[in-house]
Amino acid sequence: MSNAAATTIAPVVRRHARKAGTSDRSAALLLLVFTAAAISWANSPWGATYDAFWATEIELTVGGFDAHLTLHEFVNDVLMTLFFFTVGLEVKQELVIGELTDRSRAAVPVIASVAGLAIPAVIFLLFNLGTGQAHAWGVVISTDTAFLLGALAIIGPKFPARLRTFLLTLAVVDDIGALVAIAVFYNDGPRLLPIAIVAVLLVALALVRFLRAGRGLAYAVLGAALWFAVAAAGVHPTLAGVAVALLIPVFPPRRIEVERAAELTRAFRESPNPAYARAASRSLRESISINERLQTAWSPYVAFIVLPLFALANAGVRLDPATLADAVASPLTWGVVVGLVVGKFIGITGATALVIRLGLGRLAPGLTMPRIAGGAALSGIGFTISLFIVGLAIADPEAQDLARVGVLAASVIAFCSGWAVLAIGDRLRPPMAVGARLARPVDVERDHFRGRPDAPYTIVEYGDFECPFCSRATGSIDAVIEHFGDDVRWVWRHLPLETVHPHAKEAAQAVEAAALQGHFFDMARGLFAHQDRLTTDDLCDHARALGLDVDRFAADLRSPAVVRRVEDDMLDAELMDLHATPTFFVGERRHIGPYDSATLIRALEESG
Repeated sequence: MSNAAATTIAPVVRRHARKAGTSDRSAALLLLVFTAAAISWANSPWGATYDAFWATEIELTVGGFDAHLTLHEFVNDVLMTLFFFTVGLEVKQELVIGELTDRSRAAVPVIASVAGLAIPAVIFLLFNLGTGQAHAWGVVISTDTAFLLGALAIIGPKFPARLRTFLLTLAVVDDIGALVAIAVFYNDGPRLLPIAIVAVLLVALALVRFLRAGRGLAYAVLGAALWFAVAAAGVHPTLAGVAVALLIPVFPPRRIEVERAAELTRAFRESPNPAYARAASRSLRESISINERLQTAWSPYVAFIVLPLFALANAGVRLDPATLADAVASPLTWGVVVGLVVGKFIGITGATALVIRLGLGRLAPGLTMPRIAGGAALSGIGFTISLFIVGLAIADPEAQDLARVGVLAASVIAFCSGWAVLAIGDRLRPPMAVGARLARPVDVERDHFRGRPDAPYTIVEYGDFECPFCSRATGSIDAVIEHFGDDVRWVWRHLPLETVHPHAKEAAQAVEAAALQGHFFDMARGLFAHQDRLTTDDLCDHARALGLDVDRFAADLRSPAVVRRVEDDMLDAELMDLHATPTFFVGERRHIGPYDSATLIRALEESG
C-alpha cells in the first residue's frame, strides 16, 4: 500500500483500543468516586441519614396490584437486573461467536476461572468454619468486570489487547459461576406455581425471535413479567435479566443485509421517499444481532448510572475505630480479603500454568505468564457482585459491615498488587520493540507457507487481498522462490486494511475457508487475479470454480474459527504497529525499504 494511504488498519485498531480503554477507565473512576462518596457519607456527621435515605419506601400501584420497595431494594433488585442482563448478553455472545467457541483457546481462561472460583471459596471456608458465616463463601468467588477492565486501563501496560481479551473471557465464565451460585445457594426456596409460570414465560421468550415485527416490545413485556414471576418463585429477581439475555439470539453481522441496505440507500438517493428510508434503516438494523444492539444501547447506562448508584447504595461502610478493630480480628473479614486477593491469584495463575504444561489449552499469541499473573492479581477486585452477595448471604448488619470492609480492602490490595506484578513482569521481560521483530515465530503447523518447512531462509508477508501492491508483490515473491528454490520458506499472514479495502477481511476469511478444503493458495491466486470481484457472491463463485464444496465454504466463511484466525493475525499486526501492506519480515526482523525481488533476495542472503 502506498504512503499516501494514511488511514490504515493499525491506527484504526489503536484508536478503537484507546476508545475502549478510555471507556473502561472512565467507568472505573466513576465507580470509585461513588464508592468514596458512599463511605464519606456513611462516616460523616450526617451518617445516620445514609441508612435512612436508602430505607425510603417506594410504592407502585397498578389497579389492585401494590408493590412496596425501599430505595435500596429498588437499586439492588430492579436496577441491577439491567446489570445482570448486560452480563447475560455478553455471556451469550462469548458462547456463540466469541472466545468460548474455540475449545483450545477457551480452555485456559475457562479452567483458570473455575479454579479462581473454587480456591477463594475454599480459603474463605477455612477461615470461617464454625463461625456461623461459612454460608457467605459466595462473597469471594466473583471478579468485578467493570473495575477489572478499568484498572487495566488505568495501569496502562504496553500492548494490553491480548490480556484484556483473556481477562474479559475469564470474567464472563466467572460471572456464570457467580450467577449459578446466586440461583442455587442464595434464594428463598422454590415455589411450584410461580416456577411453572416462569417456565411458560421462558418458552414465550424463546419464541419471540420468530416474530416478524415488535420483537423489542415483546422482549420488554415478557421480561418484566418474568421478573415478577422469578421473584414470586423465591429466586432473586435479578436473574430474570440473565434468563432474558440468554434467550436473545446472537449472530455475526449479515453482509447480505448490509449490501441490501446499500442498494436501498442508492435507491433512496435517486428517489427519496419514506418507504426506501424505512427499508434501508430496517435492513441496516437487522444486519446486526439484537444481542449486539442491546449491548451497545444498554452498556453505557449500566456502566455510568446503574453501577455507580449500586456503589452509592452498598458501599456505605462505617469505618469508625470500633468497626475497624472488629474487622482486624474478624475471620469473616480476613476470609474475604485472603480469599479474593490470594485465592484469585493462586487459582488463576496456577491453573493457567498447569493447563499449558499439560497441553490442555494454549494462550493467545503474545500472551505471557507474567501478564497472566498480573491479570490474576487484578482479579481479586470483587466489588460489585461481592457486595451484592453480602446482602444475600449475611443477615446481621454488623457482620455485613465486616464483610464489606473485607471487599473494599481486597479491592485496593488487588489493584496495587496487580499494578506491581505487571510493572515488575514488564521490567524483567520487557515488551519487544514495536515492529522491529516478528511478534509470533513461524509455526509450520499453523501458518500457510510455500517452500520446505525447515528451509534456511524465511520471509513473512503481512498482506491484504484487495491491496493492489500486494498483488504486484506476488511477482517479487515468485522470483525470490525461483532464485532460492526449496531453501526459502514464504509465509503469508493477514492484514486486511478494512478502512480503505471494504472487502479485504471477508476475502481473508475466504482463503481460510478454502484452506479447510486444501485450497489456500489456489484461492489466494484467484483473489489476487480478480481484485474487483470480492463480494460474498464473487467469493462463492471463486470457490465453485475451484471445485470446492460451496455449501461448506459458505458456512466456514463466517464461522468463529475462521474469523478468529484472521483476527489473530490482525492483533499481531497491531502489536507490531504495522501501518501498510505488504509488510515483510526477513527471518524475524522487519524489512524496511523496497520489496522488489532483487532487494528481497539480497536481504535474505544477508540474513543468513
